[in-house]
Amino acid sequence: MNEPLKLAVVGHTNVGKTSLLRTLTRDVGFGEVSHRPSTTRHVEGARLSVGGQALVELYDTPGLEDAIALLAHLDRLDEPGERLDGPARIARFLQGSEARQRFEQEAKVLRQLMASDAGLYVIDAREPVLAKYRDELEVLAACGKPLLPVLNFVASDNHREPQWREALARLGLHALVRFDSVAPPHDGEQRLYQSLALLLEPARQTLERLVQDHQQQRLRRRAAAQQLVAELLLDCAACRRGVSSGQQGPAVQALRQAIRAREQRCVEALLGLYAFRHNDASTSDLPLLDGRWGDDLFNPETLRQLGVKVGGGLAAGAAAGAGIDLMVGGLTLGLAALAGALAGGAVQTARGYGGRLLGKLKGQRELTVDDAVLRLLALRQGQLVQALEARGHAAVAAITVQSPQADRWRQGKLPAALAKARAHPAWSTLNPGARPADEERLRTLQSLAAQVLLEGD
Repeated sequence: MNEPLKLAVVGHTNVGKTSLLRTLTRDVGFGEVSHRPSTTRHVEGARLSVGGQALVELYDTPGLEDAIALLAHLDRLDEPGERLDGPARIARFLQGSEARQRFEQEAKVLRQLMASDAGLYVIDAREPVLAKYRDELEVLAACGKPLLPVLNFVASDNHREPQWREALARLGLHALVRFDSVAPPHDGEQRLYQSLALLLEPARQTLERLVQDHQQQRLRRRAAAQQLVAELLLDCAACRRGVSSGQQGPAVQALRQAIRAREQRCVEALLGLYAFRHNDASTSDLPLLDGRWGDDLFNPETLRQLGVKVGGGLAAGAAAGAGIDLMVGGLTLGLAALAGALAGGAVQTARGYGGRLLGKLKGQRELTVDDAVLRLLALRQGQLVQALEARGHAAVAAITVQSPQADRWRQGKLPAALAKARAHPAWSTLNPGARPADEERLRTLQSLAAQVLLEGD
């Protein structure tokens, strides 16, 4: 098909037609979603494109309000002995004065369906099967266009899906799809378009291409989400604050605020990635954010980095460390050896670690983020991503990112990439002099991204 496939979204008033369009287009701003009846008063359209080519045009229509009276009116228009088919009867009605007056809303729906390739008949599955819905379907069927019933709000506890399936089957509509616009199933769009392909054989290739594009988009969004969460964790793991004696309380509070703000930036980035608004989710406060006193000047990764940077100077410098140890007394042999390594090493190494060593010699301590908080951040953002992937764009209730209730977030080892980040303060954008473009940081970030969000998938 060279022309886009045209689909009219039709149904009774306030059954979620606009909500369905919002979810299919991933546009929270499409139309107006409300519990008030007759919210949509005119036809609105949206396009689904792949590679710049419009594949599908979706048209949101007003709600059918009085199908019982309309069906009776169509019967009155029939002449004795007249045998017009359905489309001819609808065309005659649309040319009459009643289509511009009493049945103006219904006429808008029928005109759009007549001009479309097929219709999606949206049903609020929580509603009982009433006579007005049967009459709606009879009127719509008269347009001669394929109709695919869409059972909306099936995630609700009080849905009436079995009754609707039976009623639709009695009307000859055996093909239908479950699609909750607030909490759509994981494969909801795929099933919808595949069901349409059964009704519209000429459009099968177009719909398959749309399904493939949606699957690729989902994988790209997941990869981008993993990258955002990995950046958050790496920033927090490498974050550190130098603290003088007597300033520990304010330092802990400043760290708490910095990590809290960094998590919120991650939340907002994830919302934007999944095409939601910034106020669609909020994070609760982080518990147990007391920080920890880090001594990462002496962890294996720091010493490895020093060895790489100073080469043979490390051994010579370490020998001089004994003299420093005697001068500053009370310091560990490790600190003295490190000081000597800096003395015998490269200027670049002194710039990278000299400030931290000097602070250590002056009695300063370094405050870092506790491992448990890193674990908690990873779990909270993983929960948010799962919630966003299961959320329809018609949802109006905000997502609250709570802390996991179970103790499992306290257990398990951190990924090696985060332990490594402890030794690289320059990797954190929360620290002065950060170097986010560092090649080793980017490699570590890529490795970490592959490990986040996997638990509970």
